[in-house]
Amino acid sequence: MKNKFNRRGFLKSTIIGTSGTIIGASSVIASEKSAALDNKKIITRKLGNTGIELPIVSMGSVRSGNPNLVKVAIEAGIMHFDTAYRYQRGQNEIILGEILKEYPRNSFIISTKIRPDDYDRKTGIIGPGATKEELLKKIETSLNRLQMEYVDILYFHGASSKKTAENELMIDVFTTIKKQGKAKHIGLSTHSNEPEVIQAAIDNSIYEVVLTAINFKQDHVGEIKKKIDQASKKGIGIIGMKTMAGGYRDKERTQPINCKAALKWVLQDPNVHTTIPGMSSIDEISENMSVMENLNLTEEEEKHLDEIKLSADLYCNGCKECLAGCKKNLPVNDIMRVFMYTYGYNQIEKAHSLLADYNIPENPCENCTDCPVICRKGFNVHEKISDITRLKSIPKDFII
Repeated sequence: MKNKFNRRGFLKSTIIGTSGTIIGASSVIASEKSAALDNKKIITRKLGNTGIELPIVSMGSVRSGNPNLVKVAIEAGIMHFDTAYRYQRGQNEIILGEILKEYPRNSFIISTKIRPDDYDRKTGIIGPGATKEELLKKIETSLNRLQMEYVDILYFHGASSKKTAENELMIDVFTTIKKQGKAKHIGLSTHSNEPEVIQAAIDNSIYEVVLTAINFKQDHVGEIKKKIDQASKKGIGIIGMKTMAGGYRDKERTQPINCKAALKWVLQDPNVHTTIPGMSSIDEISENMSVMENLNLTEEEEKHLDEIKLSADLYCNGCKECLAGCKKNLPVNDIMRVFMYTYGYNQIEKAHSLLADYNIPENPCENCTDCPVICRKGFNVHEKISDITRLKSIPKDFII
């Protein structure tokens, strides 16, 4: 009865329950397109030395229940689509493959990501169980799902340290995949220790693209911008993610972040060649593409970003200062990211998968009467962990 109660309570108290939608479902595509989609002004930038030129807005993983949203995105001028081997347990690649097979292969850019199963997300260390055969099989699986002979960009998924980026096995695998013609360009994605990982890309000639978290709320964004400037000067393509900094300030989704302003803030840096915000409706496509009209922030937009820059809301900077205080050695910063994925982005499957990756039990704080964890942003860590780990009580087959 405990699991049933928790499951029902979770659905009622999260954005899933309050919005009256099914787990993982998102906005339904409107029957009439927004007028902003008719705006044909497109700003493009060269992706480092790759020879690829892209609109400054690309499309992150497909979060809509209607895959035809990809067609709308293409019509709006988007040509780069980002996915990963793990997204939606492979369904994300399948959805993109079914839609994009209708278009000439040279009319779009596709990127995906892989990493070994034996990968410690807490430390960023690749374990002895990782093999070249496993990783080569993964890229073959991705290509089969996508119904393509090659991807334009293949990333090491979620690199979190210099040591990870310089792993000899991964460099060997990526070199092999590129020689086989199954990936045109090789890159790293990172949303932890970004400056260190970007420096590793600068130091290792194999990496041609870096996909990095970057937004106005990051405490260390100045350091990130310095590194992407160095990387860009070396000819490395820079793609920005997590640009919306959580999307909302509260779990009830009553205080939205001005996502257009947040996106413009990132794109004002010419070293960010494109961005990959997730999109789940025509309205979101329209709003994201409208930055093409003028990248300058209005006075109202600047005020909005300044007012919430230092506030404690859904976005965790991943500084890891919290880790030393946890009695149970929990990956607190990553659980905070799970909280953001659930309440800010409505990416329930991704949140559920992360909890499974870290082997986080339901309510791991149950026996802790006094939480010594201190968050620089002012998060009530105990409360957030107790809330979000209820997601563990929901079987993964219920989440789509």
